[in-house]
Amino acid sequence: MPALFRRKPTDLVEESVAESDESASASARRGYTPAKGRETPKRPGANPRRPANSAPLSKEEARERRRAARAEATAEFRREGGPRDRSPERALARDVVDSRRTVGTWFFGGALIVLIGSGPTMPRIIQLASNVVWVLLALGVVVDSILITRKIRTLVRERFPKSQERMGSLYFYAIMRSIAFRRMRTPTPRVKVGDPI
Repeated sequence: MPALFRRKPTDLVEESVAESDESASASARRGYTPAKGRETPKRPGANPRRPANSAPLSKEEARERRRAARAEATAEFRREGGPRDRSPERALARDVVDSRRTVGTWFFGGALIVLIGSGPTMPRIIQLASNVVWVLLALGVVVDSILITRKIRTLVRERFPKSQERMGSLYFYAIMRSIAFRRMRTPTPRVKVGDPI
């Protein structure tokens, strides 16, 4: 006799389908329709970036991740520079400097030679020669800087007539780049020596 009152499995399936249809129509009346192809919304406290069952990082793993992030940021800075390097006028100034050989790249090496050569224990002729080298280097840097700034001024007026960049700041930027070794320049040069600008 109890078997007469027991539900059939097909009745249970039909009932669950009917309930789901009713809940879908109710949510449609409330204005909510789940987008196709998207996951079911998670509970508010769930963190989408970290899986629920992931173990916390060890100190070594955290250190490695920090080191990798630092290396990536440094490489990106070497390639693209900082915010002050992003304007098109500064990119043009960099190209002007990088497309030529500058006396400034020899300035610090020459300064070291002059410092050693002008020591009190050195013979008088070497001291005199080191002072002459120092004067020639300084003069070369000044002449080179004048030529660079004149070319930058001409090109900026041609290509960026409505530029808001302060020219004095642009000149100083180019001169400081010209006295740095080519391999140490940031951002890295994108033109070769002798390329037309």
